[in-house]
Amino acid sequence: MKIFLDTANLESIRKFNDMGLLDGITTNPSLLSKERGNPKDGMAEITKIIQGDVSLEVLSTDYSGMVEEGRKLRKYGKNVVVKVPMTQDGLKACKILTSENIPVNVTLIFSSNQAILAAKAGAKYVSPFIGRLDDIGHDGMQLIKEIKTIFSNYDFKTQILVASVRHPLHVIEAAKIGADVVTLPPTVLDKMLGHPLTEIGLKNFLADWEKLKKENPDI
Repeated sequence: MKIFLDTANLESIRKFNDMGLLDGITTNPSLLSKERGNPKDGMAEITKIIQGDVSLEVLSTDYSGMVEEGRKLRKYGKNVVVKVPMTQDGLKACKILTSENIPVNVTLIFSSNQAILAAKAGAKYVSPFIGRLDDIGHDGMQLIKEIKTIFSNYDFKTQILVASVRHPLHVIEAAKIGADVVTLPPTVLDKMLGHPLTEIGLKNFLADWEKLKKENPDI
């Protein structure tokens, strides 16, 4: 399973990329708005840091605007994937951009029906928002299971990109189901790194070594 970081924060991107953990990045206008400086500079830098796919989202809501923006976004790098919303215009833009060899991530997916349509339109990724479904009393992971089964039944090449991940258990469940990608905020990836027993074990190893050094000064 690939791990994408859901952020536009360059410090976080560099931190986790240096560990060899990142297969890609997802951004959106909200994430870009949180960072200082010109968003154009930020997007350009992200595409240079990351070798894998970088999703950059259009702001237009009409078909022609999405296509125009998508073409401009693609100029940031060959690893750019254009994010479009799951709307009629978004699917139409997806079809056109895909025909021009510009990969597309259809975002704001909340049903299996939407995922099927996005795959039919040629999307490279569909992004189901599981956390937001959980927030309103639905089972976000059940949606991932349904999409996985449907895509397997018909051999769709579209990848399932699990979005709106709220905690590490979401990641485990997505991996058990067989999702292609999870995109995580930095806070969730930080939580995945740590465990109290790891910290205790390391502390004990170091304490034992210090004791050994006192007993054997020449080591």
